[in-house]
Amino acid sequence: MASETTALPAPAPDVAALAAPSTPTTPQKLARSRSGLAEFLEMLLVTMLLALFGTTFVVQAFKIPSGSMEPTLLIGDHVFVNKFVFEGTGAWYEKFLPYRDIRRGDIIVFKYPFDDHPHYVKRVIGLPGDRLRIVNGDVYIDGELLHEPYVVHNPASQDPYADNFPPSNRKALPFVARREWAAHLFDYVRDGELIIPPNHYFAMGDNRDLSADSRYWGFVDRDSIMGRPMVIYWSVRATSDDYRSRGVSSALSGMGQTLLHLRAQTRWNRMLREVH
Repeated sequence: MASETTALPAPAPDVAALAAPSTPTTPQKLARSRSGLAEFLEMLLVTMLLALFGTTFVVQAFKIPSGSMEPTLLIGDHVFVNKFVFEGTGAWYEKFLPYRDIRRGDIIVFKYPFDDHPHYVKRVIGLPGDRLRIVNGDVYIDGELLHEPYVVHNPASQDPYADNFPPSNRKALPFVARREWAAHLFDYVRDGELIIPPNHYFAMGDNRDLSADSRYWGFVDRDSIMGRPMVIYWSVRATSDDYRSRGVSSALSGMGQTLLHLRAQTRWNRMLREVH
């Protein structure tokens, strides 16, 4: 049986209160002012904490400064990177969240293992324990040819080192690879194949002939992997020179030119495109 309510008669207005409203005293004004300031600071703190949580655990924005991942990612693509995807860091919260293993073919954003360089973006080709070999530009994993529909090759580009990897001898290695990698590469070679150690990955660019990748500087450590690009939220026509370190005046000038020609420079057909 539905409950019923009965409307009560409204109380008679307090004529005295309506006629002569009380004026807040100075202490009351200060209390209200402090209350408003406290609410603002609380809101600001919550917003900062949410933003910090989001960029630490969930998503972060990056821009693509080079053509090593073309045509999948172009110079000037701005992407959101999902940091809420890969397990393997050993964090206590992994068991409660929908993390997954890093898979072959995943595009990853990671910290370059040497120098104080910005983050790199490459595709995972070799997983821990894999036996990897490149013959005439084709990648073999555990003796099987890897199908790579995302790769592009430049017929005019020939690199005996990169196209046939690992190298058969050490002579040219110091001239083409990072010295740190050259010093230890052959520690991981068995019967002409590169053995990928635990918690490490072999990453390469889709633009295979124009990519400075694991062939030249070594493995990607699991701890250096931040996440996976998931969507292009904005894309602007640009060149690598536009992202090189410049003075403040040059940077501001470049920013002004971009804003001035924003509509014409934007690649509208790449907006909100998923990254695969």
